[in-house]
Amino acid sequence: MVNVGIYFDLRNPGPIRQDWASLYAFTLELCEEADRLGVHSIWLTEHHQFEDGYLPQPLTMAAAVAARTRNARIGTGVTIAPLRHAAHIAEEAAIVDLVSGGRLELGLGTGYRVPEYALFDAQDEGRARYGATDARARDIRRLWDTGAITPPPVQERPRIWLGYQGPQGARRAGLLGESLLSANPELAVAYRNGLAEGGHDPATARMAGLLNGWITHDPERDWPVVSEALARQWNQYHRYSVEGTDMPVPPPIKPERWRARGASAKPAHFLHATPEQAATDIRAYLGDAPVDTIWFFATLGGMPEDLVREHVRVLCTELAPRLA
Repeated sequence: MVNVGIYFDLRNPGPIRQDWASLYAFTLELCEEADRLGVHSIWLTEHHQFEDGYLPQPLTMAAAVAARTRNARIGTGVTIAPLRHAAHIAEEAAIVDLVSGGRLELGLGTGYRVPEYALFDAQDEGRARYGATDARARDIRRLWDTGAITPPPVQERPRIWLGYQGPQGARRAGLLGESLLSANPELAVAYRNGLAEGGHDPATARMAGLLNGWITHDPERDWPVVSEALARQWNQYHRYSVEGTDMPVPPPIKPERWRARGASAKPAHFLHATPEQAATDIRAYLGDAPVDTIWFFATLGGMPEDLVREHVRVLCTELAPRLA
């Protein structure tokens, strides 16, 4: 069984920018509707100083989502751990768990942008992002386990996910005995090996993560709108990835070259398919990796609301049952 969730970054691109309050209100309404439709989980991500207002505080938004939903798990995918003190994250996350009645999934990651570390006066840690993230995971777990922060979370042991995307990072997640926030099946061996090396049962391995894609009954009809939003989003990611460095800005992407077809599609590519074909491709891609949850962006910034609502409906009521 593979669960299906939705993912939000609340980007609001300049050329087609809408009122900020309206965007946040629509997002909460969409979360409420997805919860009613049975979505497994709702995930929120983090970046800072993006010109399109990329969500900067996912745990704050998670508390709002918790107040508007009843059943969906609520996760961060990710919050940038080295930018904050462990106690700050542990307390905020505990509040989300309380407000949600025990539905928190805490995803921690390293981030990648030099200006973000400078904004938080964390430049030194930026040169050792993985070690700092490991330390936050250990400290948060200790703070929860020892009752050093109050009030405590509802869950006896809230799950911590580590958003590491390479074999070395997968091993690190295993060594810590935590879950791996990646849906890339190629990381399963390194992750399980890390669990065993750290003295943890490899049978406890649990992976989850983003699959880039748009699931629709009419891919060709939707592709012009989807591809425009996809290019806008990924070109900005690539530009920001080198900001503050001496590296050149990568050339603009060609969306058609990134469009994934068939079970051989990699996570970096974009699965644009019907629910039936997507379910077949996802099962084949994941194989026997211990991936129990995947999620898709509910929207790519700036897309029409009616198209976004339909995408969420298809994910919840047509793709999810096929993967269950």
